[in-house]
Amino acid sequence: MSSEKERSPLLVEEDWWTVWFGLAILLIATVFGMLALSGNISAKKVPKIGKWSTNPVDALYAAKKTQIDVEEGTTLAGLADAITSAQAGATAEVVFKNGGARLLVATSRTGDGQTISVAEQLTGGTAELRFDQVEPDSGGLGAAAFTSQILPSADVEIGAGKLTVTSQRARSIVFPLIVTVIFLMLLTVIGVRVMGQNAGGYLLAFVAIFIVAILSFVIANQNTIHAYGLSYAAWALLLGLLVSNTIGTPGWLKPAVRTEMYIKAGLVLLGAEILFGKILSIGVPGLMVAWLVTPTVIIFMWLYGTRVLKIVSKPLVIIIAAATSVCGVSAAIAVAAASRAKKEELTLAVGMTLIFTVLMMIFMPMFIAWVDMDPVLGGAWMGGTIDSTGAVVAAGAFLGPRAEAVAAVVKMIQNILIGAVGFFVALFWITSVERDPDAPRPGLMQIWVRFPKFIVGFVAASFLFSFVLAPLFASLFDGDGLKLVESSVLKAMTNPLRGWFFCLAFVSIGLESNFADMAKQLEGGKTLLLYVVGQSFNLILTLLVAWLAFSVLFPNVI
Repeated sequence: MSSEKERSPLLVEEDWWTVWFGLAILLIATVFGMLALSGNISAKKVPKIGKWSTNPVDALYAAKKTQIDVEEGTTLAGLADAITSAQAGATAEVVFKNGGARLLVATSRTGDGQTISVAEQLTGGTAELRFDQVEPDSGGLGAAAFTSQILPSADVEIGAGKLTVTSQRARSIVFPLIVTVIFLMLLTVIGVRVMGQNAGGYLLAFVAIFIVAILSFVIANQNTIHAYGLSYAAWALLLGLLVSNTIGTPGWLKPAVRTEMYIKAGLVLLGAEILFGKILSIGVPGLMVAWLVTPTVIIFMWLYGTRVLKIVSKPLVIIIAAATSVCGVSAAIAVAAASRAKKEELTLAVGMTLIFTVLMMIFMPMFIAWVDMDPVLGGAWMGGTIDSTGAVVAAGAFLGPRAEAVAAVVKMIQNILIGAVGFFVALFWITSVERDPDAPRPGLMQIWVRFPKFIVGFVAASFLFSFVLAPLFASLFDGDGLKLVESSVLKAMTNPLRGWFFCLAFVSIGLESNFADMAKQLEGGKTLLLYVVGQSFNLILTLLVAWLAFSVLFPNVI
C-alpha cells in the first residue's frame, strides 16, 4: 500500500482542504472581531478595491463613509453641529446670505484630492434639503465642499432620515492589499503542500493570478462601468478567456489555476453570511416567494431541458436552472461543483446569467414604475428573479427604500437555498444521473465518498454563525448579535475575502476555457432557449406568488 493511500482523505483531498481554508478564515475573523468589539485592538478590515472615475489609481484608495442619523425636528443649524461632531472628515456651518441661510459642508483635510461626497435621504420637514458641489474633484470623486440651497433661516426643520458624508481617498489600501495576498497565498499553499503538489510553482502563479483579479475589480469599479452592472466576475472571466484564447495559458501559471479550490473555499465563507435570524424580518411572505418558486423553477427547467430540448449536457441544464432560480453566479458555481460540470459548461452558464442580470436590473424597475406597481410587490418580484444580490439591491434602490429592503431580504432568504440545492443536486447526481442503471444503488458510504464536502462546510458555517456566534456576541457585547456579527466579522473580513476567492475562481475559469469548446455547448441555441423559457416561467410564477403573498395574504407585512 502506498503512503498516499495510507494518509487520511482529510489531508489529501482538495475538497476537504476548501473546508479547512474556509473555517480557518472564519475562526481568524471571529477572533479579530471579538477583540475589536472589546476594544483591545482597532477594527480590522480586508481591503476592497475603491471606486474611480477618470484616474484608475483612485481605486487603490479607500473611502470612509459616515452615516448620520437625522431625527424628526432637526434644524439646519442642528444638522451642521451633527456633521461637525461626527468626525466624518468634514466640517459644516450655516452661511447667511441674501436674507436666508444655507448649509456649507467642506472637507476638513488638506492636500490635493482630499474631497468629500454628501448624500441625503431625508423626508418630511418644512424644506427638502438639496446639495450642489463646490470645486468638483478633477478625478470625479466628489468635491472640496457641498452647499445646500438657500433656506429661510437656520431654524428650518429639514426632516428625518439619514445623511451620509464620504471622505474620498481617506487611506491607501496598497499595504493591506499586499497583506491580503500574502495571507491567502500562505494559507492555501499549506494545503497544496500537504496534498503533495507543486507548492513552489503555486506561489509565483498565485501572485500572477491575484494581480489579474485585482485588475478585474479595478475595471468593474469604474463608475460608469459599475453603473451598468458589469461586475468583477464578468471582467475576471473575460481577462482569463483573453489569455487562454490568444497566447494560451502559460505552463508556469497552471499550478495556481484551481477553479474548484477557490470556488469551494468561497462558498464555505458564503455559508457564514446565511444568517437564519434575518429571515424573520419579512417572515412567511418572503419564504413563499423564495422557497416555493425556486424548487418549482428548477424542476421545470430540468424537465424542459432534458426531455423537451434534449440537451446532451445534463450538468449544463442543472447549472442554468440553479442560476436562474436561486442567485445566479453563486448558485451556478455551487451546483457546478455538485454535478462535476466541465469548466466550459460553467463558463457558458455564468456568461448568460451575467448578461441577463444586467438587462433585468435595468429594465425591471423601469417596467414596475411604468405600470405603477406597488413598491413592496415590485421589490419582492425583483428579489425573487434577478440573479445577483448586488443587482437586486441596485434595482430595488431605483424604486425607493421600501422596495430595496424587500428585494434584498427576499434574495437573502433565497440565498439560503444554495446549500440545500447543492446538497440535493449532489445526491441526485450520485444516486440517479451518474448511476449505471444495471448496477445496484450506491450505499451510504459510496454517497459520502463522492459527496462534495464543501457543502458540509457551508452548512456548518451557517449554523455556527446563526445559532452559536450571534447569541454569543449578543451576550458578550450587549447588543443585537446578528448585527454585531455582520459588522465586525462578515462585512469587515469574510465577505471581502469571499469576493477575492470568487474572483480568483473566475480568472481560473477563463484561463481553463476556450471559445471553441464553449460553442459546442450551445447545441444550436438550445441552451439559450432553456434560459429564456426558464426565466420567463420564473418571472410569471414569482410575480403571481409575490402578489398572493404580499398583496393578498399578508398585505401589511412591511
